[in-house]
Amino acid sequence: MEVKVRRVEGYIVFDSRGSPTIEVSITSERGFRGRFASPSGKSVGKYEAPPLPKDGILGAKKIVDEANKYFHNFSFSTQAEFDDAIKRFDGGPRYERIGTIVSLGLSFAAADLASNEGGIPMYKWIGGDIKPIFPIPICNVLGGGKHALNRSIDIQEILVFPLNARSYRDAYTSTLEVYRKVSELLSDRDMFFTGGRNDEGAWVTTLTDEEAFDIVWDSVDRVRSEVGVKFGVGIDMASSSLWDVESKVYVYRRSGVNRDREEQIEYVIDLVKKHNIQYVEDPLHEDDFPGFSYIRKRLGNKVLVVGDDLYVTNISRIKLGISERAGNAVIIKPNQVGDVSTTFQASKSASEGGFKVVVSHRSGETHYPHLAHLALAVEADMFKVSPVYGERVIKHNELLLIEDLYGSRGVKRIW
Repeated sequence: MEVKVRRVEGYIVFDSRGSPTIEVSITSERGFRGRFASPSGKSVGKYEAPPLPKDGILGAKKIVDEANKYFHNFSFSTQAEFDDAIKRFDGGPRYERIGTIVSLGLSFAAADLASNEGGIPMYKWIGGDIKPIFPIPICNVLGGGKHALNRSIDIQEILVFPLNARSYRDAYTSTLEVYRKVSELLSDRDMFFTGGRNDEGAWVTTLTDEEAFDIVWDSVDRVRSEVGVKFGVGIDMASSSLWDVESKVYVYRRSGVNRDREEQIEYVIDLVKKHNIQYVEDPLHEDDFPGFSYIRKRLGNKVLVVGDDLYVTNISRIKLGISERAGNAVIIKPNQVGDVSTTFQASKSASEGGFKVVVSHRSGETHYPHLAHLALAVEADMFKVSPVYGERVIKHNELLLIEDLYGSRGVKRIW
């Protein structure tokens, strides 16, 4: 199938945090259209590709106008063809001229256009004619750290994920039940809880980290007894946000504790053992490959040691991490690298190297389901998207619809 571009348009819209982004719309000669607006992150790794050009959001809008001329009458028959053209349009290796808000907007809009014109699901356009195994949803239910202005728990995210769900519908609906139970228990145990949530929809609390873990495990146990679904518990330390480069310590602002590298490692390992944690994301800052390797070795293969800021969906960094065994799982965020094809290649590099692949949202999300299709296309092991808020639920709903319409081979198993 060949798609010929007639027009590219861009509009300034806003993500879930109210930050401006660009909705890119591409129309084909046959009158079909594809659209996408790129999300943005709050905890941003320093190795991520830049989201905006030098002139900011207005400059991004002008660049989309340039793209209209550049891509007029451009024909493509694969996603890689279109994404290679975006790279030529930018003229550099990291989208420093046009920014990833534009590049990813173009890339996903092209995928959406090809899907619509070809009458096929987007995940098949990206990943080929596959019958997918659905990823495990891993959802943030209690939030803190930078996402909660350092006024909730110091750990940025406490996450839950189902271990034995038979379908994506069972996996998602049981996770929603845990989310609701957490709210109920917070209402009982935190006298200051008013139903407050962070950017991603996770509850925030004035309780201590220890009390927060108790609430999450109590919620998990109650849902397991009701619906029979077992859960794992995970944490995202977001350690690059804690790391003070000058003093070389991890600063826990709410608890008033500073930890050096060795103390941070032991603290993470103690948390895992004490609270039966099976998923640890960014336990150390974004340059500490040896530290990730050491933690993985100490914890073994029954715990996922996951790199986000360490890897930033960058193929070279992922290959380095695989060679050093720096963890055993990687976060995949398409806006970190700026196009669908590079994201696909990064995911495949990780899985071929024995790493688990976790496709993830950003804190500033947009109302598009495209990320769900990407997760299926790369055969992700986990899908890290919060269970509530419309810009996130639309992604879960897309997977539910795909499961109902096209069937599946079940839900992934990690262990």
